[in-house]
Amino acid sequence: MTDVTGENQKRSATVIGAIAVVLWSLLALLTTEVSTIPPFQLVSLCFSIASIFSCIWIIARGGSLLNALRQPLGAWVLGVFGLFGYHFFYFVALANAPAVEASLIAYLWPLFIVLFSALLPGERLRWHHVLGGTIGLCGAVLLVSKGRSLSFDPAFSLGYGAAVICSVLWSGFSVLNRRYRHVPVNAVCGFCAGAAILGFMTHWMTEIWVSPDIVQWLAILGLGLGPVGAAFFVWDFGTKHGDIQILGVAAYGAPLLSTCLLIGFGKALATPVVIVGCILIVAGAVLASKELLFRKSHNLAPKT
Repeated sequence: MTDVTGENQKRSATVIGAIAVVLWSLLALLTTEVSTIPPFQLVSLCFSIASIFSCIWIIARGGSLLNALRQPLGAWVLGVFGLFGYHFFYFVALANAPAVEASLIAYLWPLFIVLFSALLPGERLRWHHVLGGTIGLCGAVLLVSKGRSLSFDPAFSLGYGAAVICSVLWSGFSVLNRRYRHVPVNAVCGFCAGAAILGFMTHWMTEIWVSPDIVQWLAILGLGLGPVGAAFFVWDFGTKHGDIQILGVAAYGAPLLSTCLLIGFGKALATPVVIVGCILIVAGAVLASKELLFRKSHNLAPKT
């Protein structure tokens, strides 16, 4: 009974963590409205909104902000620099390399999560996890590149290097987060505040403030509540208590859902390349999740 309960809890945590993928799929659609806002200004505003609203949520539910913030130094370092470091190196990569190539290198992090998970106690890396992650990566390559040939020019080594650091940072954060599974999800409000402060500091040193209009403020609010807000809370819970390999492969669902949304809103076309990319991502996720799906169907089978 205890094993069954543990499996059900792990499955529930995996589903909760996967909500982050759905929220991240809104990123491309919402950022089309704020393309004129400097990146670090945008990041700092979004993390500020996430921090403020999460604090209000904690207080409204009768929680203690002091208890949420009273966490080990290691958890703070991992949380703040995981959130901010990923965005910092991602924008450095985009500023110093072609966007498609830099984005694809940065998007190695789901596969890295699957591979790094083998280092966690109690986790076993199976062939279908690696193959599923690789198939998902192939699908993401098609979606991001739209089937065009890729060219990795050594002249953009700085950007490519930053993209590699970006992918290693986020995958490392996601896997190492399991070490702090005792740290409550409410602590993410503090991590968001820390990331917002670092974002503002970087903005003031490298960018010029651009005042958002009403539509842009609404988009920023949506980003801060969803893809750059609630997504990190559910991802934190999922990586601490769920199936890390399945979450890693499921992360490739973000470009899939994002592409579907862009097509639905008339901002992208459903080309054959896009359709094949979507099929590959779904196939990779199903393959990586085959044990979980098999256990579920086995448990539901009638007993004789």
